[in-house]
Amino acid sequence: MKYLPQNNNGRRKFLKNSVKAGLVTSFLMPSVNSLGQLLPSTAPKTPSGVSNPLKILILGGTGFLGPQLVASALNRGHSVTIFTRGITKPTTHIDVFKHVEHLIGDRENNLEALKGRTWDVVIDNSGYRVEWTRDSVQLLHDKVDLYVYTSSTGVYYPYVSSNIKEGTRLNFEIPEGVDNVEAMEYGYGVMKAKSELEAIHAFGERRTIIVRPTYMMGPGDRTDRFTYWPIRIEKGGEILVPGKAEDPVQYIDVRDVAKWMIQLIEKNNTGTYNAVGPASFTGMHAFIYGVHAAFNAAISFVMIPDYDFLKKFNVLDAIPWIMPTGNNFGSARVNKQLAIQNGLTYTPLATSCRDIYDWWYSDVIREDHRELLLTGSGSLMTREKEIIADWKATC
Repeated sequence: MKYLPQNNNGRRKFLKNSVKAGLVTSFLMPSVNSLGQLLPSTAPKTPSGVSNPLKILILGGTGFLGPQLVASALNRGHSVTIFTRGITKPTTHIDVFKHVEHLIGDRENNLEALKGRTWDVVIDNSGYRVEWTRDSVQLLHDKVDLYVYTSSTGVYYPYVSSNIKEGTRLNFEIPEGVDNVEAMEYGYGVMKAKSELEAIHAFGERRTIIVRPTYMMGPGDRTDRFTYWPIRIEKGGEILVPGKAEDPVQYIDVRDVAKWMIQLIEKNNTGTYNAVGPASFTGMHAFIYGVHAAFNAAISFVMIPDYDFLKKFNVLDAIPWIMPTGNNFGSARVNKQLAIQNGLTYTPLATSCRDIYDWWYSDVIREDHRELLLTGSGSLMTREKEIIADWKATC
């Protein structure tokens, strides 16, 4: 996970909230319906290809990646316990949670519910502070066989090279003299990198799996960053597309990450992996055409490849595109071959976009939240007419 694209302060806001306490969920309805029609409900059943069903503990489990992990694990015949504050309501696979043991606590100051228990695997899906990871690994290292830490490709910031592999040297300190935005960019990566070390130091390399996802998207995404594109393109009309045709973009469907993480656990494939898609190189224009393939809208794309012009209007990113300059040169140049060799597969982009669209317009999202993306002052959807007009005037 990285940062929001649509609001001028999106990068700062997303990083601050992620490092602080996870993603904001205030837009969720207090009572929601399951997306059973889109994402089939999953109940425990006879394991499919699993000879030894596992007891899995998920730290977190009700946010974005969590429900997909829960559903994937149950579908494979494993049993699942989640540990949360009991605040966030899942917006996908809602029905499966009746088959899950739910422990209530707080990673900040209340791990009592985890004491005196044993599991085969723990998936740390809410490690937003190094101290939280340190406390959990110290408590569980003799109670759990395998520790899985959900990290981020943000550990590679600054992205100053191409073909960034798992062995790339990481930063463990925030440099002096950086501005506030860079400090948060570094801070998020440093937090994740140090948390990885805490897991490895406690459990050892042979009992640890580190997964570093790039920009995750799909049903359940609470950030609206990637969601912008299927929602905007379905509406049709004249659409601003920032960036050059071959500017690289990387993204991955959260459901692919979840399914693959469960497979890594079953195979005991310990190690560190970049969870990055799509399968082959994709430039910004190819990505936009791929999203359009999911819809029938009549569209006129306005491609704006001029970085200086885009900077003038503070259009520095539109996830999965981020202007590939400076410290972000390699943001979408992360190597995924090790993950593919170990079983990672990909949902077609058009399928992901249709599913995102259907989820976003379901009753799990409040109308006032939708309006922020559709008509909010910080949304690119609101600003694009002005930017396009200025672009045409300069051409």
